[in-house]
Amino acid sequence: MKKLLLASVALFGFAGVASAADLPVRTAPPAPIVAAVPIFTWTGFYVGVNAGYGWQDNNQNSVFVPAGTFAAPFAGASGVVAFGDESGDGFVGGGQIGYNYQFGSFVAGVEADLQWADLGADRGLATFPGTFPPSFVAAGTAGGIDWFGTVRARLGVAFDRALIYATGGFAYGGGDTNDEFNGIFFNNNGNNDVRTGWVLGAGMEYAFTNNLTAGIEGLWVNLNGDNNGTFVGSYVPAAGADRTAVFVPGADNDDDADFFVARAKLNFKFGTY
Repeated sequence: MKKLLLASVALFGFAGVASAADLPVRTAPPAPIVAAVPIFTWTGFYVGVNAGYGWQDNNQNSVFVPAGTFAAPFAGASGVVAFGDESGDGFVGGGQIGYNYQFGSFVAGVEADLQWADLGADRGLATFPGTFPPSFVAAGTAGGIDWFGTVRARLGVAFDRALIYATGGFAYGGGDTNDEFNGIFFNNNGNNDVRTGWVLGAGMEYAFTNNLTAGIEGLWVNLNGDNNGTFVGSYVPAAGADRTAVFVPGADNDDDADFFVARAKLNFKFGTY
């Protein structure tokens, strides 16, 4: 009898274990899926506006005018035409458009801008000997800068949303002159003398949002004004005659316009990150 009871208990115990093994295993619920925060990148197109201040300092040169340059009765007149230095400062402002590409921590890009400028120069007067014809007017100097633009490459290092960069490239702009000769016409009351040159600079920028960036930038601009070449001025050779250009072979009236610009920039970057 005891053996029968023990066998029954063993049988029911085994059946219970087998039934428990058949039950589904309870597992922990899956962890919630959290979207990863996108990593900011400087790659993308952008447009923006800027405003700042500029300082101009132009160093002019001197040209020797030999005897025989003027017609009689001034054929014997000779001497140096000294073009005075100029300086000026004022507001600058405009807009820019560009593209950046980030690879690792480095950012390369290109930017073009167009600026209105109020760099009205205090024109240095040109001096020349009193033996020159009374009607002689010295050639235009670089004068004030009314507008300018640049097309520049940019290369910098990004620290997440902060960017420090160097920049440089092509520059162009317009400045007034007091006497200009284009081979056909004269303008003795000032005109906009368009010239080209180069630009170098540096800046820093910070992304406050994924699409809005702001920064500061400094640019040194040189606009080559030696398009006058050997033209040093003009005069009227005789009563009733037309105004005549004065050329000095082998001379170079180099009147480059140099100026520095410090400006703040605000850009809108296209893209979501």
